[in-house]
Amino acid sequence: MNRKLRMGMVGGGKDAFIGAIHRHAAFMDGLIELVCGALSINPEIAKDSGKSLFLAEDRIYLNYEEMIDKESKLPEGKRMDFVTIVTPNFAHFAPAMLALDKGFNVVIEKPITFSLDEAKQLKKKIEETGLILCLTHTYSGYPMVKQARAMVQGGVLGKIRKIWVEYPQGWLSKLTEREGNAQAAWRTDPKKSGKSGCMGDIGTHAAHLTEYITGLKITQLCADLSIMVQGRALDDDGNVLLKYDNGATGVLMASQVAAGEENALKIRIYGEKGGLEWAQHEPNTLLVKWLDQPTQILRAGGNYGDRLSPFAVLNCRTPGGHPEGYLEAFGNIYRNFALTLSARLDGTKPSKESLDFPQIDEGIRGMAFIDNVVKSGASKEKWTAFEV
Repeated sequence: MNRKLRMGMVGGGKDAFIGAIHRHAAFMDGLIELVCGALSINPEIAKDSGKSLFLAEDRIYLNYEEMIDKESKLPEGKRMDFVTIVTPNFAHFAPAMLALDKGFNVVIEKPITFSLDEAKQLKKKIEETGLILCLTHTYSGYPMVKQARAMVQGGVLGKIRKIWVEYPQGWLSKLTEREGNAQAAWRTDPKKSGKSGCMGDIGTHAAHLTEYITGLKITQLCADLSIMVQGRALDDDGNVLLKYDNGATGVLMASQVAAGEENALKIRIYGEKGGLEWAQHEPNTLLVKWLDQPTQILRAGGNYGDRLSPFAVLNCRTPGGHPEGYLEAFGNIYRNFALTLSARLDGTKPSKESLDFPQIDEGIRGMAFIDNVVKSGASKEKWTAFEV
């Protein structure tokens, strides 16, 4: 490609949280530019947000229908190449489906849709159109998560036996949704978030991380969901026992009422020969715990090509010792998507490393995880089959 990819955005105006993060991530490698947006359902915020981002006045739209329709009628050399959707869960499906129907590729926040059925409809549309959908499961973009994946799938640990993943937060320890916190308000509202709160929001991240790193699939689960803060409509805490398709067992804990915790995502994976441990609070470090020798510490760094997998090295942006974090991981997902889309537009084949970003199937399994966890939590049966 001899130009940048042109991005449109739905949601993400100046009153939003995640929109700015998406833009920082998308712009990080100079491969993408924002050319248009329907940035808010509030007309004034939509206009002001577009102006603050220096969008052309005629490409600041007041709703996504107008944006997608008008962009589709622009010359091929001017219209957007893809749309990024950063709205609350209930407003993911319609703009994504319309964008795909009009021939635009899609980047979308997780969980992918409001329901499993909607996710399946998106997959059918993707299969019909041949377009690309990228799902921003951010934590899979960290270099040392990719290193863990390469080691597990390379057989370094032997057969995987046990997986522990925990994701405690404390920001919903009070009834924050009634204190003017807009993020808390929609995430705890069943009409906007869906049938699950904590598990839908961060439990899906944890479940995805277990399947991404190990390559295994959850086949059964036993869930206990709770509403700890009186007056809340959706779960804010939960524990899930897991079984995987190779016989491994797992434990998943997600909580948004772990007072004092920030974003303490951690995963531990154990095989026949040893184990791995990674935590988002120290993302540049991967602990490798051997059965018959001392623990090994692996560190992220673009100059560590002699000891890290090519997937990890490709997603390191600096030499060892220079911290990289959340924005860089987010940027890695956008870069891999951009490299894949650029190759597609050029008529060439993307590298296997570029293709390493979450797509529609991960989105479907995320929605299935929510459905199955809620079903199990309401059941008296010990185990619930994981149905997709």
